[in-house]
Amino acid sequence: MTAISYANMKLKVDNSTYQFKWNDCDINVLNYLPIEDKYDLIMITLQKSLENGYYNPIRLDEYFHLHLIYSYTNISFTEKQKEDESKLYDCLKSNGLMDAFLNGFDESEYNELYTLLNDTKEAILRQKLSVSGLIESFIADLPAQAEAVKNIIDNFDKDKYQEVINFAKAANGNRDI
Repeated sequence: MTAISYANMKLKVDNSTYQFKWNDCDINVLNYLPIEDKYDLIMITLQKSLENGYYNPIRLDEYFHLHLIYSYTNISFTEKQKEDESKLYDCLKSNGLMDAFLNGFDESEYNELYTLLNDTKEAILRQKLSVSGLIESFIADLPAQAEAVKNIIDNFDKDKYQEVINFAKAANGNRDI
């Protein structure tokens, strides 16, 4: 079998788009998102939807679909608009723009991203619940715990402690406690 030079194949990342109309606006949608951008989409979605140690399924849905719009379309949002992403999601969803976007979105690309999101979420949860994950978490929390102990020690007032001892003694009929 003869070897074929990759350089001779002249391959490039697909940056083609398709277009759909929305209220007199031409919305362009990428057919393919580079893998680094997919990674960012998945990780940011997971990071934003993590609440008190679990992934909130409502937030997962919200952020996943918002990040699809952010990453795949030519729709630009200001930082001010992104401050309230729930409101932004509700506007896109309730006005039908989200559904119009998803109707034309490549189903296999969507399924791949959704599978990656869930697989990554499950892997992170497994890691967090493993012994090594618990040790990692404990070690990560050590600096904050050490700082709290240091603050307690630094703010310890010996005079107030002595007052508490004197009060306890007095309440105990001046007997040692």
